[in-house]
Amino acid sequence: MFKHRPNVTAELRQDSYLAPYLEQLNSRRLRAEAMERKIVGEGRSLGDFASGHEFFGLHFRDGCWIFREWAPNATEIFMVGDFSNWQELPGFSLKKSDSALGIWETRLPSDTIHHGMLYRLRIHWRGGAGDRLPAYARRVVQDRHTLIFNAQVWQPQPYRWKNTPPDFSGKAPLIYETHIGMSREFAGVSSYRQFQEEVLPRIIRSGYNTIQIMAVMEHPYYGSFGYHVSNFFAASSRFGTPEEFKELVDVAHGFGLRVIIDLIHSHAVRNEVEGLGCFDGTKYQYFHAGERGSHSAWDSYCFDYSKPQVLHFLLSNCRFWLDEYHVDGFRFDGITSMLYKHHGLGNAFTSYHDYFSNQVDEESLIYLTLANKVIHQIRPDAITIAEDVSGMPGLAAPVEQCGCGFDYRLAMGVTDYWFKQFDIPDESWSMSGLWHELTNRRHDEKTISYVECHDQAIVGGQTVIFRLIGKDMYDAMHKNSRSLTVDRGMAVHKMARLATLATAGNGYLNFIGNEFGHPEWIDFPREGNNWSYHYARRQWSLADNSDLRFHFLQAFDREMVKIAKECNLLNSGSQKLYINDERKIMAFERGGLFFFFNFHTSESYTNYPIEVLPGEYVLELDTDAPDFGGHARLAPGQHYFTIPEQHGNEIRSMLKLYLPSRSAIVLRKI
Repeated sequence: MFKHRPNVTAELRQDSYLAPYLEQLNSRRLRAEAMERKIVGEGRSLGDFASGHEFFGLHFRDGCWIFREWAPNATEIFMVGDFSNWQELPGFSLKKSDSALGIWETRLPSDTIHHGMLYRLRIHWRGGAGDRLPAYARRVVQDRHTLIFNAQVWQPQPYRWKNTPPDFSGKAPLIYETHIGMSREFAGVSSYRQFQEEVLPRIIRSGYNTIQIMAVMEHPYYGSFGYHVSNFFAASSRFGTPEEFKELVDVAHGFGLRVIIDLIHSHAVRNEVEGLGCFDGTKYQYFHAGERGSHSAWDSYCFDYSKPQVLHFLLSNCRFWLDEYHVDGFRFDGITSMLYKHHGLGNAFTSYHDYFSNQVDEESLIYLTLANKVIHQIRPDAITIAEDVSGMPGLAAPVEQCGCGFDYRLAMGVTDYWFKQFDIPDESWSMSGLWHELTNRRHDEKTISYVECHDQAIVGGQTVIFRLIGKDMYDAMHKNSRSLTVDRGMAVHKMARLATLATAGNGYLNFIGNEFGHPEWIDFPREGNNWSYHYARRQWSLADNSDLRFHFLQAFDREMVKIAKECNLLNSGSQKLYINDERKIMAFERGGLFFFFNFHTSESYTNYPIEVLPGEYVLELDTDAPDFGGHARLAPGQHYFTIPEQHGNEIRSMLKLYLPSRSAIVLRKI
């Protein structure tokens, strides 16, 4: 028994497996509150604390330039750049403004440096020295010839925002995950402006309401997909200028789209000049000392979340992107790696003990709690999404109720299940198992489901359609071609997406191009592929060509998303109607729509009886329709009427349906 009842959500208390750990959940909440009091102090809010980007770095204030940096181990610091001929000059030296905290500062006349100039810091420490880019640098550019990175003085005319973020009250996120650089068809790196002009209209037509942009934070190696960040406050210059990224966000807002970005606070690149590695001559300034500070699997450094200065840096980074770029939230990447000292490597997470053992990094939990709190304090309408494969309870529960405060968590088990299904014969698929996996989630936490995101097609993987069709993608995707493999692949592709969206907890995600069955895989330029961009692009021409079957998949996806939005599907509960493993039938109701799936490889069923509410129904969606590349085994727009049948002492309302093999239909009750 507890002296004070833990302030845990009712749903968490109802989880009998959590009963032995309720006190630990409450302890986590109390520790987060204690850390907040420690770092904030009296008379300030957490949002005030998370304003390091307005103090550190280079700023033009009161008619002069002010630069500040945190480097406690440094003995001397100089600004070097175009303005000093890259030499250490006395006029550009920094002085310690706070010796105890290790804060350095300099003030320069307004005509000393100018917009567009390149610069670095030259930091000296006992026994060594090195060039470093400022930790809070807002603009970092790479020389095309030398490939050297430098910070850049950036003081253009302020961007004038035209649109306010759209009101998403009550709207479930339909997320279009995308990568700016690989978003065009040509072999090269696309830009913010090109994305705005060419890809944004496609997303608008597709019906998705939220764009999740990867790789925005500056990263030195393009092939890292943006997950080895070097400069946390700089929008990647390989895609364009800060103003061009702002314009992209602004225009998206004008079309009613929400824009979120990937936030990588789980680790940082090892690079020293253009990163935080060995910034002030020590490896433990921002990161854990010793083995704990190194992520062997990712070849990166792990933040020390127990340090107030590191919390200041990371929490300020959260606020910066909200303030400066008006983004509407974040997908926090690599949460599992943060949560556990073993980074989740080699762990199956089969017991609740795994969530409360001494391998849990309690400091990271405190950071994530504070991050969610400050984000929602600054922007109450912002959304945060946790990418966690371990299933730790409470991540998406409210902070005040012993949760971490995320708005959503990714239902990563759903995509894992689909790809396991693809490895076994279709005849062995279990409808009971599929229904369980599609709907297996905590009721106290909101989830976002997906069939595939970027993860499945990188590092030797394949897109779903390529996994299903294989080599026939190259010579049998013309609409007049005949291929049983292609027929099967397209049918399963549509059914898997419909089943996943229709059963998703609170949101749905699609990766750029996968809505039309983008082939093959993703592979960024690297030595192993002779620095080719061939697989780091999106082949929109495939979807635009009405003679190819990709066009049908795109049409289906648009109609599926449209119906989900019109019926407010993801804000409704679902009810299982019927499961038959032998006949491969799965039926359920949600949002006033009735979904019927026949996953059987060859058996079509005539007058198949399924109990529903009495009345009249109309066919809203048919995966087998000719407009979607199907075999047109059902007439469009059909109406269905229930038939009363005596079953024992009760009368049941039955629909008698024709359910073609490998197809799904959606009916709406009139």
